[in-house]
Amino acid sequence: MVRIPLALALTCGLAVAGTAFAGGHAGNPAVSARKAHMQLYSFNLGILGAMAKGETEYNADAAAAAASNLAAVASLNQSAYWVPGTSSDDLPGESRAKPEIWQAGSTAAEIGMSFAEAAAALAAVAGDGKDAMAGAMGAVGKGCGDCHKAYRAPRN
Repeated sequence: MVRIPLALALTCGLAVAGTAFAGGHAGNPAVSARKAHMQLYSFNLGILGAMAKGETEYNADAAAAAASNLAAVASLNQSAYWVPGTSSDDLPGESRAKPEIWQAGSTAAEIGMSFAEAAAALAAVAGDGKDAMAGAMGAVGKGCGDCHKAYRAPRN
């Protein structure tokens, strides 16, 4: 008879149970990736916005880093997680993407390209001073607003 130490047996059992629990509660991977992407936008915009509003002191290095991160995230290929079948109608309570984003005539791709260009322009000037950074943030905010107004469903 093979004896397995109790600690090892418990650890293995918890690992299997944890994996099963996570697998059953992870949600749609495409939606999870979109949410993570948006959280990265939000995190970096939060740093920049706080500086622009004077809530935190302007720091050229931190502004340049946050804007560079924002531009990098905006340049990622997002096609694997903006897929039909993952709208707010398909996955209520999990997704806030309106089905219109995938319909003919959608301007989501154009808005996304404009946002990426605005993020790159912000990254080019964010370290040059608070006024330069704040001035470039308007176009970034417009991109966020344009997409959210047209293609994001309200919270449940």
